[in-house]
Amino acid sequence: MSHHQGDYMADEYKMEDVDDLDEEFHDREMGGPESEVDVYDYLNSKTADTCSAQARRGKDIQGIPWERLTITREKYRQTRVEQYKNYENIPRSGDGSAKECKVTKKGGLFYEFKHNARSVKSTILHFQLRNLVWATSKHDVYLMSHFSVIHWSSLTCNMSEVLNVSGHVAPCEKHPGSLLEGFTQTQVSTLAVKDKLLVAGGFQGELICKYLDRPGVSFCSRITYDDNAITNAIEIYASSSGAVHFIASSNDCGVRDFDMEDFQLSKHFHFPWPVNHTSLSPDGKLLIIVGDNPNGMLVDSKTGKTVMPLCGHLDYSFASAWNPDGVTFATGNQDKTCRIWDARYLSKSVAVLKGNLGAIRSIRYTSDGRFMAMAEPADFVHVYDVKNGYEKKQEIDFFGEVSGICFSPDTESLFIGVWDRTYGSLMEYNRCRNYAYLDSLI
Repeated sequence: MSHHQGDYMADEYKMEDVDDLDEEFHDREMGGPESEVDVYDYLNSKTADTCSAQARRGKDIQGIPWERLTITREKYRQTRVEQYKNYENIPRSGDGSAKECKVTKKGGLFYEFKHNARSVKSTILHFQLRNLVWATSKHDVYLMSHFSVIHWSSLTCNMSEVLNVSGHVAPCEKHPGSLLEGFTQTQVSTLAVKDKLLVAGGFQGELICKYLDRPGVSFCSRITYDDNAITNAIEIYASSSGAVHFIASSNDCGVRDFDMEDFQLSKHFHFPWPVNHTSLSPDGKLLIIVGDNPNGMLVDSKTGKTVMPLCGHLDYSFASAWNPDGVTFATGNQDKTCRIWDARYLSKSVAVLKGNLGAIRSIRYTSDGRFMAMAEPADFVHVYDVKNGYEKKQEIDFFGEVSGICFSPDTESLFIGVWDRTYGSLMEYNRCRNYAYLDSLI
């Protein structure tokens, strides 16, 4: 992945000749407040949230006051699509991928808008990494906000800090190999939460492990002292024996498997290029490996040996996910596509799905395998009907960078983290159900 940690806005979000919504909002909606604090206080009040009833009455889901602006939503959308600069490591990869893409019917309604929480601000620290939002239940979401990991309850609309990495973080348990001196001012590059375990990865190879039902931090490790040490992705899983493990993908070309029973490194595989994302198959036998190479690979999870290369993408990949059926999986790339693969026939992908603006940086399947969501760097999340061959999709459209997406484990909720100076928030969608008896009451 790119080593540039600088301003990803300059790389991927260059908008030209457009009225700045941020300035428009401050000038018109707020009468030019006297200080940044006024703006911050206003934006963080719950009155700025949007609920489903308000959205049904026509309120913008993000609370953008279009009626007071000099540009319509439709015109602003058109301008952003036309002027968006997609980041590419291989020039014109997005143009080259277009001809293979599947024609998908829009207009699906699989998840409906429920709530937009403006008080929940998710942060992006690297423009290529977008997996900073995780759900552990229908109502419990964990996300990165500045130097904190925040727990948000959509049931109570309450927010609490579960990990602060702005100062000094050190483990309060002793385990062999754990860095007892800990870390200072960790910049979190990736995050994973499953059941009661939270694992955060950093820009200098840091790993911080915390159990949500225990005080303090359990384990700290620096997986590499390589100059190119960004931890790009983390996946937590249960092994066949039931032990909790996690896999860390790193810019130093390594993929490491940690056993959390004894907090020990159990496997370390090395690849020819930086690994941006790894996904373990539901049966635990295969790993999808994608990174700074147009070709990904499927490897044996025990040996790290290549089973089959994945050829077709035209740029670097940053996302992958297995369908819970264990047969098909998806990869997301800077060539603006998500490819669907069948593990039984790997000579070519079985479908190529295209984004509107840019790279596919995050992919999630529902636990029942019915839907797949893929996120672009900004403005669009696409939800596909997997059971019907990706023929139909729902396009969720908004304004702002996507910091991450996740489905709740019970498939009932979809959460989208949005980063924007003014309209940053956490959006919640609920799965549509055909409850005929409820419809008859309305």
